[in-house]
Amino acid sequence: MIPVVFLTILGLAYLILVVSAVVVVVLDNHNPMRAMSWVVVLLFLPIIGLVFYFFFGRNTRREHLIGKKTLRRISRKSLQAYIGQKAFHSPPAYSQLINLFRSLNKALPFEGNQTTLYFDGYTMVQALMREIARARHHIHLEFYIFENDAVGRLVRDLLVDKVKEGVEVRLLYDDVGSWNVPNSFYDRMRSEGIEVRGFLKVRFPLFTSKVNYRNHRKVAVIDGRVGFVGGMNIAERYLKGLSFGIWRDTHLRIEGPAVYGLQSNFLMDWFFVENSLLTASKYYPPTEPIGTALIQTVTSEPVGEWRAIMQGLVLAITSAKRYFYIQTPYFIPNEPILAALQTAALAGVDVRLMLPERSDSRLTHLGSMSYLEDVLKAGVKVYFYQKGFLHSKMMVSDDMLSTVGSTNMDFRSFEHNFEVNAFVYDEQTAWYVKERFLFDQHECRLVRLKEWKERSFSEKFKESVVRLFSPLL
Repeated sequence: MIPVVFLTILGLAYLILVVSAVVVVVLDNHNPMRAMSWVVVLLFLPIIGLVFYFFFGRNTRREHLIGKKTLRRISRKSLQAYIGQKAFHSPPAYSQLINLFRSLNKALPFEGNQTTLYFDGYTMVQALMREIARARHHIHLEFYIFENDAVGRLVRDLLVDKVKEGVEVRLLYDDVGSWNVPNSFYDRMRSEGIEVRGFLKVRFPLFTSKVNYRNHRKVAVIDGRVGFVGGMNIAERYLKGLSFGIWRDTHLRIEGPAVYGLQSNFLMDWFFVENSLLTASKYYPPTEPIGTALIQTVTSEPVGEWRAIMQGLVLAITSAKRYFYIQTPYFIPNEPILAALQTAALAGVDVRLMLPERSDSRLTHLGSMSYLEDVLKAGVKVYFYQKGFLHSKMMVSDDMLSTVGSTNMDFRSFEHNFEVNAFVYDEQTAWYVKERFLFDQHECRLVRLKEWKERSFSEKFKESVVRLFSPLL
């Protein structure tokens, strides 16, 4: 029989822990919606809520990942190339956006680039492997998931062949994203001479300080001359799709001076993980203008005061004059993004949002659905992609601005993940992105406000409950 005194002491200790956690959450006033969600979890989910908060809720972020001196050394070559541009021309309509990214993120705009878009895993993996096969000096890869399946082993074996040719190969993978990949898969790479590192490795007792902050970036740089960025990882499902249809995604190949930006992004992440400073000129070979695209590669991290990609999207949406089209697998917007979309639509801008009708995450999908009435009432056109799973993170506006990258329209991407997007200021690239969006519309059904309001009470209730916790998803 457990003494009553012991139970009383245990109850008081638990109450003190909950109250302390609530106080910490309230004092961390950077995101009121997130704070309120955690208060609800702590107060209405006894014990479980406290465990969730211990693992996922504590703000253990540091203000800076990399010191200013190191940052300057890594970005010096990019800065020299930027200054050396002979005829830099900034589109007047986007000068504020370009300046914002430079101010918040030190993202340098480079002109004279050529872009190629990939809309499925087959063409992207083929293009990436083709460039890897051509590599003569170094290969830098950074992926959220590098799977031990037919595709992952195929890329791994090609990388092993390149090491035997004397090519430097470095791979960063996210430790949580690749949790189900056996260590032996990466050990084989290391034994063959590939430098492989896991980003923010999660191990007890450090589990709680790292599991919530993930490297969601998908970047490849080959010989400092060709770069890839987008939404696709190295895994078979990106080629074969899921049980209910194809996997529709978007990736971007960049050739030209803007690869310097991607290279700097990779080397900063490599320094963070390995504490190894790579700044040699060989990683920044001389490049000549090869196309018409002006490009900024913009990163966002769960550290510091600003959220560069999210703030840039707010400015881009509210600055749109004619249209702003968005593809995203998850739509759990924070208040600034939601207000920007509503404001643009109410002002007469043709705002279109394309989401998957079926998702790979039931909970996140319910959260996404809970926001649709808010945008539909403002005049945003919402489309459900029906051919399979839409994982594309692609946006285009006014036949000039387009962006492709790893960032979803949700709290996790904006607040917790390490993300990267290429912002492209170029008519030709925007035209291709817009054309693909309109092509995908043929595989969608348009959601109408009247129809959406007539959904069953049970669906609305489930979505509303999940929405309470949307900042935590």
